Amino acid sequence: MDEQLRVGLIGAGPWAQLVHAPGLADHPGTRLTTIWARRPEAAAELAHPYGATVARDPDELLSTVDAVAFAVPPEVQAEIAIKAAQQGRHLILEKPIASTVDDAERLAEAVDRSGVASLVVLTRRFAPETEEQLAQLRHTGGWVGGNARWLTGALLGGPFSHSPWRHDRGPLDDVGPHAFDLLDAALGRITDVLAAHRSETGLWQLVFAHEGGATSSASMTMNVPLNPGIAEVSVYGEHGYRALADRDTSAQQCYTNLLDDFVAMVDSGTTTHRCDVHRGLHLQRVIDQARRKAES
Repeated sequence: MDEQLRVGLIGAGPWAQLVHAPGLADHPGTRLTTIWARRPEAAAELAHPYGATVARDPDELLSTVDAVAFAVPPEVQAEIAIKAAQQGRHLILEKPIASTVDDAERLAEAVDRSGVASLVVLTRRFAPETEEQLAQLRHTGGWVGGNARWLTGALLGGPFSHSPWRHDRGPLDDVGPHAFDLLDAALGRITDVLAAHRSETGLWQLVFAHEGGATSSASMTMNVPLNPGIAEVSVYGEHGYRALADRDTSAQQCYTNLLDDFVAMVDSGTTTHRCDVHRGLHLQRVIDQARRKAES
């Protein structure tokens, strides 16, 4: 691009501090210009090292930027993101993209209507090794089943353990989108949640049906004392067993890769991507169906 994208950041919590702010400030195609957070002192502390300004409210931020990145709870993100899209601002969205399917649909409609670029931070989908392995799986074919295990102690301690929405919504909303996205990308689109159970300790067990006939399962918890946690996805079928190997592309580097795609989308006028708002909407529907299945 001839000029850097002016990007505003909504949120100043741990993920904004660790990934969003440094990534936006360091990328050659973006400039972190403005930050808004519900706690002005947190926004000011994050903005200072990057020479960014602090907005008094989201409307002030939207009036000064080309794009918006979000690092806030889903119910906060959805309302501001809809308004941002309506004003022609491009979007970097966290997962899940909303707290309800209705809000996710409203957001996707606003993005489509305005013709803005959108990407969802599905971190591992921006690791080169993950995309290479998924391409190989699709080329080989013949996979009949799969499994995902996402086991962490994130709610027991560490930077995200004081996040109210994570305690409230649990692993289904927080790590679920990552697990479901990878199973979906490896085995075909998830078409149904066949079974879902949440234990009293917060362990989720799910079974999915996929387009093409494959089935898969997922086990997820954020309440086991594991450091580092376990995040594994595997498939099996007529060609044996394959695991998606994590080759240690960091979250920060994945975010840089995301920004490469984002800047290219804005520059070319492209609005579709494997991880755009419609991917987020699909995952929101899977989350909703899983929760309703577990509660029935």
